[in-house]
Amino acid sequence: MPDEKSRASKSIHRNPFTFEPHDLPCGQRAIALDAASSADPFSEQEIRGLGLQRPALHLEPREVLFTPDEDHQGDLYILKKGRIRIYKMTPEGRELTIDLVVAGVVFGEMALTGQRGQEMYAQAMEPSVVCPLSCTELEHLMLEKPEVGVRIVRLLSERLRYYQSRVEDISLKDAPSRLASLILHLVEREGVVSRRGHKVPTHYTHEYLGTVINANRETVTRAFAQLQDEGAVELNRRHIYVTDMEALQRIAAHMALNHDRRPQNATSRSASSFAHPS
Repeated sequence: MPDEKSRASKSIHRNPFTFEPHDLPCGQRAIALDAASSADPFSEQEIRGLGLQRPALHLEPREVLFTPDEDHQGDLYILKKGRIRIYKMTPEGRELTIDLVVAGVVFGEMALTGQRGQEMYAQAMEPSVVCPLSCTELEHLMLEKPEVGVRIVRLLSERLRYYQSRVEDISLKDAPSRLASLILHLVEREGVVSRRGHKVPTHYTHEYLGTVINANRETVTRAFAQLQDEGAVELNRRHIYVTDMEALQRIAAHMALNHDRRPQNATSRSASSFAHPS
């Protein structure tokens, strides 16, 4: 019987991003900055209990699930294991990461609108298992298990809110503020508590972070230096630690409409740049 992952067997872009499994030492606990507003992802057991008809797709790191040229618009997907990067190509030919989908999350929301996927690509960043879900299956689930439909709608609504915030970040914020917003999102999604502060347990390269905040690697390095100068974060053994949550939130809220007009060789910013208004 042919393996259905063959549709995702090609790798259209070579991305030297590094993702490593979470390492959660004993005594640390997962945290959520705004758990009350978050829809709970599905567990593996819950996904098995959905009774989906089509077999799961098994993807290797950097394998592509779908591209803008493929007919995937009739499917939603539930990520059972692993991580999937959703990205698009900018007019300048750079990759812009829209989201990093984690296990239990529903994605492929354009299937519900009948629209094209806005030139989106989906690529596995580690060994991943994806469960396809057609709109017909979704309708059946909503009739048979209304609580499942409600959770899917909440998960998709949360993703749309996040997409809106991403557009605002890229349009209105400078690189340090965009990076601060991203770090807050990562802490909310996967953060753990350590002696140094809130820790992002996954190793993200500067190149990958640059695709998320629409900046090159050098700009990401300068932005990290500014966040460290503000005392908001620390970098230790390739891990990000949030040492002052209030400072990071203040920097993330900073708007700079002319952020790309500053000299590119600037390496620091005074603390007053992100200070509270007097």
